[in-house]
Amino acid sequence: MPDVRGRVRARTVALGALPAIVVLVLLALAPAAPAAGRAAEEGGATWDAGPERFESIPAYDVVLTIASNGDLHVRETITYDFARGGEHGIVRRLPYRRGDRLFEIRDVRTSSSTGAPARARTRRLWHDLLITVGDDDRTVRGRQAYVIEYTVSGAFTPGAVHDELNWDVLGTSWEVPIREAAVRVEAPVVLRKARCRSGTGEAVTGCLRDRDGPYAIEFTQSGLRPRESMRVTVLLPKGAITVPPPLRARPHWAVTWAGSGMLLLALAGIAAVAEIGRAGRTVPVDGGRVLLAFGGLLVAADVSHEIARHGVWALSAGDASLGGVTLAVVGTAIVSLHRFRVRITHRGPGERNRVGDEPPVRTDRLRRPSVLLVRSGRIAAADVTRGSEPGRRARRAAQRRPGGR
Repeated sequence: MPDVRGRVRARTVALGALPAIVVLVLLALAPAAPAAGRAAEEGGATWDAGPERFESIPAYDVVLTIASNGDLHVRETITYDFARGGEHGIVRRLPYRRGDRLFEIRDVRTSSSTGAPARARTRRLWHDLLITVGDDDRTVRGRQAYVIEYTVSGAFTPGAVHDELNWDVLGTSWEVPIREAAVRVEAPVVLRKARCRSGTGEAVTGCLRDRDGPYAIEFTQSGLRPRESMRVTVLLPKGAITVPPPLRARPHWAVTWAGSGMLLLALAGIAAVAEIGRAGRTVPVDGGRVLLAFGGLLVAADVSHEIARHGVWALSAGDASLGGVTLAVVGTAIVSLHRFRVRITHRGPGERNRVGDEPPVRTDRLRRPSVLLVRSGRIAAADVTRGSEPGRRARRAAQRRPGGR
């Protein structure tokens, strides 16, 4: 019995000590977790539990230079820390359309101060201009610096008192954190009203501001998470710089005076074709087909020009498309009228279709076949529909002839 009590007491002590051991293990491991978290927040040289390293942007410096003609010259210096496996370069996405507002992005130039491949290729996808910097045949690793320069037209919005610049500087397409970001705004006039917001959506905060003389302001922000950006707003006095009207995508149907005239022309053409058909005159079906084909080509040319210039999502149809639709509508009316006339036109033996002839007699309404009467060597046909007077006379005349029934 004492042995049993000893064994039970030993088990009880062991079970009571187990929670204490677990607490000691957790306390021993607890300091390592925050340290790893701080390291992940502090830079691109962070290593995770695996063999791959986190990618990040240690520094992102942007200079916005406002020209007197309203253009915006942008110079971006992006320091990118690649993972151990390496990449072929970076891709910068620039929006060239917001709603119906268009921005012209031109004079794209790229370089690298660290010797990384910096050949630039541009293409449009959705509402963005994609600038690919790098080389598909070469892989870069570690920390590399890229410089992207371009010019934006149509960035300013004219107002009654101020001309406004509202620009998303970094964009929201970066999938990696940005440790330090700096935006410098330079203008040919004194900058009195300028501000910066960082973050994404409604979760935005103000940036740190530092004035560098009357013509330049610098904004800084640190610890930007993936897809967070910096948006700069600048208000310049009216007339301080030349601000052209903003570039806007044309609506899908741009009805100007020329377009309205073409629509009226289409209605007049349909009325003219209907009058031709009512008068029984010959329908120029070949001309209708030519108008239909030419109208389709005109619409295709206008649409392809818009796609090549602004991209598929900036597609709009202008006066040229309206003109093509006008020709296509008139041509379709002519071809349709011709086909209708062919269906109701009588076709004689060995004759071609004639416009204006009477429609053929419907034989399904005749109860008995026609009777041929021979009079003075001439052949005539009499309608022998049951109950009709000509039919009765024809039967009586046939019965009076010798051998008639």
